[in-house]
Amino acid sequence: MSSLEAVPPRTATRGATARRQAMLDYIIQAGSAQVDELAERFGVSRMTVHRDLDALSDQGMVNKQHGGVTTRSSSVFESNFALRSHIATREKQALARAALEEIASGEAVMLDDSTTAAELASLLPSREPLTVITNSLESIERLKAASGIKLITLGGDYQPRFNATFGLLCEQTLANLRANVAVLSASAILGTTAYVQDPAVTQIKRAQMAAAERRILLVHSAKFGHGALHRLADLGEFDLVLIDAGLTDEHRQVLDDAEIRYRLIAI
Repeated sequence: MSSLEAVPPRTATRGATARRQAMLDYIIQAGSAQVDELAERFGVSRMTVHRDLDALSDQGMVNKQHGGVTTRSSSVFESNFALRSHIATREKQALARAALEEIASGEAVMLDDSTTAAELASLLPSREPLTVITNSLESIERLKAASGIKLITLGGDYQPRFNATFGLLCEQTLANLRANVAVLSASAILGTTAYVQDPAVTQIKRAQMAAAERRILLVHSAKFGHGALHRLADLGEFDLVLIDAGLTDEHRQVLDDAEIRYRLIAI
């Protein structure tokens, strides 16, 4: 069964929000779709599909074109939390479980704004007590009810597209903190260098790395072989790089030759 076939059709009896979410999932996997195709798949009229696509387009999630729709460019994906949260969910959850094994009760853990780190946030209550330091509002939301988690929010300028805070205040707070471990992700990996698309995000990630004794990078294998606008760090600057098992032999050889400390995680 293909990945597209694995997405079950939704019917018109589902609410508009659920239907649009399912439609977005399908478009992300397919890369593009036609209005007639979506109407048949989701059991709704062409007019309803157009309304749904208008709503998704207004949120910056898709590009609506005459007769169809496409996903946004890779740079938009990397700067839109809602879009990123739909990519490689199973892989991110597996990486989060692997990262949890590297965290001990009583530690101070730094989480970046990534959707992968947010998956780890959901698991951290199993390591209570912990101190968690983050600029991610999604991670804060997932941890706010955990009685054994001391949450330190970094403050700064809130940017809705990342659902996180950045800027000078965020950096100043980080400069006065020290964590046992920082868990981060990146937009792309080219050779043995990690890149991030946005300069403000890059700056805070670097500050988080500097504020931690150990650094763990969680990265989806599909990000290898690609670059982004801003250099984050060489992979050798991380104490451990966790990658899903989809990494190609070619990219694995590059890591081996550079003696990068990494582990492949089965899904």
